[in-house]
Amino acid sequence: MRIIASLLFLLCGLAAVAQDLDYPDFRSKKDNFSKVNDQAIRGDIASFALAGIDESIGKPQLQTVPVTDYSQNFMKYSNDKIQVIIKTSFFMPTKHKLQFSEKHLVKIDGKPYYGGVYGEQPHNTIESVTVLVGTDTVPIPATAYNDLYEPKFSFNENGATRSRNGVYLSNDKHTFYIYMLNIDNGGAEYTWVIRDKQYIRRVVDFGFLSK
Repeated sequence: MRIIASLLFLLCGLAAVAQDLDYPDFRSKKDNFSKVNDQAIRGDIASFALAGIDESIGKPQLQTVPVTDYSQNFMKYSNDKIQVIIKTSFFMPTKHKLQFSEKHLVKIDGKPYYGGVYGEQPHNTIESVTVLVGTDTVPIPATAYNDLYEPKFSFNENGATRSRNGVYLSNDKHTFYIYMLNIDNGGAEYTWVIRDKQYIRRVVDFGFLSK
């Protein structure tokens, strides 16, 4: 099933148009999956993220935390130990400092941005990521998501609504991963890593469906 689903996504990618930029691209690749050195984290992420598809063969599917509530602008995952709530909102350009190269948007609030069509103004933003483990709140810094745009909770495939987003549980019982995927505009996927009630890092990949 993993291979079939991955092939479907790659086929979607064949229809995507690669961005041939004639303006500065400030997006960094330091948070890409290819830069993850922790082998345990890398192996886990490869089991569900498209950026790790080359390393996914033979890796078992991780257990997930079920979706327990959702709407157009939020999704909640919860079990008896973990609760994750992701909220989105409309991008309000008047609340941000926008930097252009000629007519192309290249930075928001002094930073390059990810998701959507680079060079164009995004439509949606991640408002918050709330994580509770037991009764303890795990602080997720705004810098972990405030340059990530066009979050999607689902996508349409042959008239059916699908989702690859999820909260994935590592077999070591110490780590879990919050994952979001948008297959539009070349693809973008965001993963936040939580270990022992602490935010560890994020993994951000983009443009992998237009290669």
